[in-house]
Amino acid sequence: MFILLPPSEGKTPPASGASLDLAGLSFTGLTKTRRAVLGALISLCSSDPAAAATALALGPTQAAHVQANTGLKRAPAGRAIDVYTGVLFEALDAGSLRAAERRRLNRLVAISSALFGLVRPDDLIPAYRLSGDTSLPALGAMATVWRDQVSAELEQHQGVIFDLRSGAYVALGPIPPGIASRSLVGRVLHEQAGKRSIVSHHNKATKGRIVRSLAQADAKPKTVKDLIAVLEALGYQSELQPPKSQGTPSIVDIIVRDV
Repeated sequence: MFILLPPSEGKTPPASGASLDLAGLSFTGLTKTRRAVLGALISLCSSDPAAAATALALGPTQAAHVQANTGLKRAPAGRAIDVYTGVLFEALDAGSLRAAERRRLNRLVAISSALFGLVRPDDLIPAYRLSGDTSLPALGAMATVWRDQVSAELEQHQGVIFDLRSGAYVALGPIPPGIASRSLVGRVLHEQAGKRSIVSHHNKATKGRIVRSLAQADAKPKTVKDLIAVLEALGYQSELQPPKSQGTPSIVDIIVRDV
């Protein structure tokens, strides 16, 4: 099983640690593009902070993010699972997992990133500001930069792929048609008074709890149906929806009632 997560806009800068080593990150096939994106981001933030703030959709009170981006090669790096904060990662609460569960989490999960393409939870990264829907003047849209390479990485993984990414990060590497039959997109729906809707906060929190449960369960689903059965066994009401078109993954609606 291979679980895909979005990153978070909020990040906690590591207080100490060695600086970023691109060659030391997982998914080494992405190293060349990582170097190009990192260089373009640092160059923009260093040479034209105003243009950088516009490109990164940052307001006047967020200038510190632009300044921080100029020092990404020197900044301390920490485990990605600790650098990314926000609702999903708070609910996952990786820090409270047992050692064996943390190792399992690192094997199961890849986190999408506009700067790095994909990273494992234990990869060492600095805090940065670059969203999936950003376009850098020197390179263009991040979706264009990453799409083919990230999709190629996904295609190399055997077994079931469970995609919990948000739309902007799906665009950085869509599930290739050749593996769609063994891939499943997770969608969290809040049901209240017989009506279902997507509630952003609860969507993220539920996804974090699901990943935590899967890391603790040590489940090894071999098919999409197996994964649905695992989710049900873990207490998540799951409804399988057929693919929207040929060559696209099935969708599982996970129904929740408590916000």
